[in-house]
Amino acid sequence: METVAEVRTEHAPVSATAERTHAQPSCATWASTWSCRASTATGVEAIDGGQEGIGHFSWSRNGMAMRSKEVAGLGSSIGSAFSALLALLLAVNVASASAAEKVFGLPEILSYALENNGDLKALRAERGLREAGKIRAGLLPNPSLEFEGAGDFVFANEGERRFSAAYSQEILTAGKRAKRLSVAGKDLEEYGYRFADAERLLAEEVRVAFYDLLLAEQQLKLVGRFVEINEQLLRVARDRFEAGDIPELEMNVARVEVARSQGRQAEAQREVGPRRSKLFSLMGLPPGAEVGIAGALERNAFSARIEDLRALALARRPDLLALAAEKEKAEAEIRLADAEGIPNVTASLSLEREESSLDVGDITAKDRDKLVGLKLSVPLPLFDRNQAGKKEAITRRTSAEYRYASARKNIERSVEAAFSRLMSSGISLSIYDNDILPQFEENLRLTREAYRLGEVGFLSVIEEQRKFLDVNEGYLSALHEWNTSMSRLTAAAGGGIE
Repeated sequence: METVAEVRTEHAPVSATAERTHAQPSCATWASTWSCRASTATGVEAIDGGQEGIGHFSWSRNGMAMRSKEVAGLGSSIGSAFSALLALLLAVNVASASAAEKVFGLPEILSYALENNGDLKALRAERGLREAGKIRAGLLPNPSLEFEGAGDFVFANEGERRFSAAYSQEILTAGKRAKRLSVAGKDLEEYGYRFADAERLLAEEVRVAFYDLLLAEQQLKLVGRFVEINEQLLRVARDRFEAGDIPELEMNVARVEVARSQGRQAEAQREVGPRRSKLFSLMGLPPGAEVGIAGALERNAFSARIEDLRALALARRPDLLALAAEKEKAEAEIRLADAEGIPNVTASLSLEREESSLDVGDITAKDRDKLVGLKLSVPLPLFDRNQAGKKEAITRRTSAEYRYASARKNIERSVEAAFSRLMSSGISLSIYDNDILPQFEENLRLTREAYRLGEVGFLSVIEEQRKFLDVNEGYLSALHEWNTSMSRLTAAAGGGIE
């Protein structure tokens, strides 16, 4: 009989290939934990890199770890001790590598990205522009100080002199300063909501990139285990061919299957690098940063209603709140434009000293006067009453109202679409959990039994292993779709919906 490999998972066990006369090996893999065991049959040595002990590999949410879980004493006690020592050394190496790099889960990734993303940092710095605008809006016009002197120096030079000093201040009318501060305050409020919306969109993009990377890494792990299973079958086929139990064709088919699985492994490996780079770019990590990513594709409980999600989105979506603030700013701009049509008053206070002389015969009489003056200057709004400014403000308000109404409809539709997509992915997962995985396990069990009894051939085993890979990949894709759909629904609703 041949070596039998069994594949199972924590969530739903999945078996592959046949069964031994007195030992039933297993090879397990799934979304969170991977394990692989190989057993031997009558007259066949243990197949695992030429060693008698069989190692156990696991992948947890906090990263990869390799440890020796079980050493099967199929040979001498020396072989078992050697296998245990080898596993201990591997565990020490992996632990040292893990200590050399930071490991980020999704919460840490989101926090780091919101703090260090380049585009978000640039947008955060623009707050100073809005604050400067508010400072400018609260400033009063600068006063002016005028000096004037005159005399008859270049003429008769009879002592005629005049000197004056004036202080002028423009006085804002119709509450212009308060109205400008109102406009600047609404602009700052709108900026705050725009920034919050940029954080919302970045969080969605980071979540999707995170789950894309997890999918690529878990697919790579899955294909790696598939390669090992095919290599084990190839060794069994070679042994049986040398013993004359099977034709050369079966061994060649096994060799082709190994090559095909190695090709799929290379394809899966190509997907990991770009997805990791995209996530690190969104996080704002510097080039060459050593960071580990920990997480799992899993289905969490979800019971929110679409009506509640719509109301939640309309109440707290920052892009909608930004448009509401823009409408209020447009209203404030209309009030300011009306006030700008009323001219300001300029008041001047002056001090003047005048010296004069009068000749009467041989007598010269001199006179010295001191004067205080007050002057008010008001432009006449005969032509320019800020008609253009008023029209601009009214147009901006109308535009803001249309965009606000359209955004409300679009938000409701986006929540409905995201909710529908999440429900569809949930149905797909339920089909896997309730129909595909249990039935597939039963099919594998029947195939193993038939292979043990000699009722099916080598090609049937290979076919079941291909089905194993397809089913596992399909389930991983369904889990990935669930998690990304949840991320998009969270963003559509404007925040956490747990």
